[in-house]
Amino acid sequence: MPNKQSAEKELRKSKKRQAFNNKIKDNVRSLIKKSRKAIEAKDAKAKDLLSAALKALDKAAQKKIIKKNTKDRLKSRLHLRFNKINKS
Repeated sequence: MPNKQSAEKELRKSKKRQAFNNKIKDNVRSLIKKSRKAIEAKDAKAKDLLSAALKALDKAAQKKIIKKNTKDRLKSRLHLRFNKINKS
């Protein structure tokens, strides 16, 4: 436990930030999973889910919740899956 008042406040702030970041990360993960399932199932909603996932990834990277290279890697893999399924 923190001993000083400023340390207590910093702990409260960090818990609040962590909750906010976890909420955004969970949202990104669930959108990626949904879009992958839709792509594999050749669902009609796959394109909409893909664009939502890409938008969420961009926003998370913009807020520095995930790293830029992580965002780029995930976006690239989603695009590759989508294009591979749509070609055949």
